[in-house]
Amino acid sequence: MNQSQKAYISIGSNQGDKFNNLQNAINAIYNEIGVIKSISKVYKTPAFGFEGEEFLNACLLIESELKPAKLLKKLLEIEKKLGRIRSKEKGYQSRIIDLDVIFIEDEIIETTSLIVPHPEMHKRRFVLQPLADIASNFIHPKLKKEVAVLLEECEDSSVLESINIWLKNPIKQYDFSKYNFIAIEGNIGAGKTSLSNKIARDFNAKLILERFADNPFLPKFYKEPKRYAFTLEMSFLADRYQQISDDLSQLDLFKDFIVSDYDVFKSLIFSKITLPEDEFKLYRKLFYQVYKDIAKPDLYVYLYQNTERLQENIKKRGRKYEKDIENDYLEKINTGYLDFLKEQTELNVKIIDISEKDFVKNREDYLWLLEKICE
Repeated sequence: MNQSQKAYISIGSNQGDKFNNLQNAINAIYNEIGVIKSISKVYKTPAFGFEGEEFLNACLLIESELKPAKLLKKLLEIEKKLGRIRSKEKGYQSRIIDLDVIFIEDEIIETTSLIVPHPEMHKRRFVLQPLADIASNFIHPKLKKEVAVLLEECEDSSVLESINIWLKNPIKQYDFSKYNFIAIEGNIGAGKTSLSNKIARDFNAKLILERFADNPFLPKFYKEPKRYAFTLEMSFLADRYQQISDDLSQLDLFKDFIVSDYDVFKSLIFSKITLPEDEFKLYRKLFYQVYKDIAKPDLYVYLYQNTERLQENIKKRGRKYEKDIENDYLEKINTGYLDFLKEQTELNVKIIDISEKDFVKNREDYLWLLEKICE
């Protein structure tokens, strides 16, 4: 998963249904660029640098995995889709929508197509006022002054008026409020960790990630499965029990819910495949002694991918100890999960087939997946 960056975007309109133009721009930014973290008040502002109708202006804080150049390209495409026609004439003009990059983190970028921080932002009250609503303490990386200070020092005498209608954040359409604990499950390479990371980042959730990489028996198991299967499964069970118990017992007042990239029951599913029958019977007795004391997820999401896609994903992430995983092993795991889920009456289970989706690279697929989870 690519690393995300925060960016501040100024949005404005002085033609047609101005407020609706701003909302349409926000919706498009969310659908095509990334999550919107904050939206300022909307301000009526006089046209700046030319005679024209008054503007409605606002500022957004967004978080996106797009590189700066791609971010700018997407914003220009959104302007065009919403009806903006850029004139070759010099000077300021009326526009249906105007989207400007003000800051990207604390980066300083100077290319032929993109200059960040915006070189004129500190001279424009219609940028600084809404920006101060959501980032008053942000320090301009070149001027070394907080946005609030830049607003105080701004020589632009324009009079701004806030309106009593708030723009809506599209993220509100996905409702996770009824869940305290969500488990994302799936086969090896299904994308459960990537999805858990994305949900935690976008929806302010506490993240619990399985500590499989630290297990010293995992590489040994892939080399000698018969020898290390029982040891591996017991070590996983102990670690999963401790991690889930500890993390669920620690209340985090600053997070809205918990999302995990595994459920403890996976220990029984994998052990049934990896252990001989007599060892599995012993393991099962030990498992249920532990399992009865663990909190169950309010929502259990199983990401189903076919074997071909799983193998593609496994190869992409390039873990040496996974390179020889056979199709038959992956198919047994899928069958084990599906058999388990069919018998569940107490868990709230959603099985989602993502074999034809790539929610890591394609934001449209990610939003589709969120809709499926929140249906």
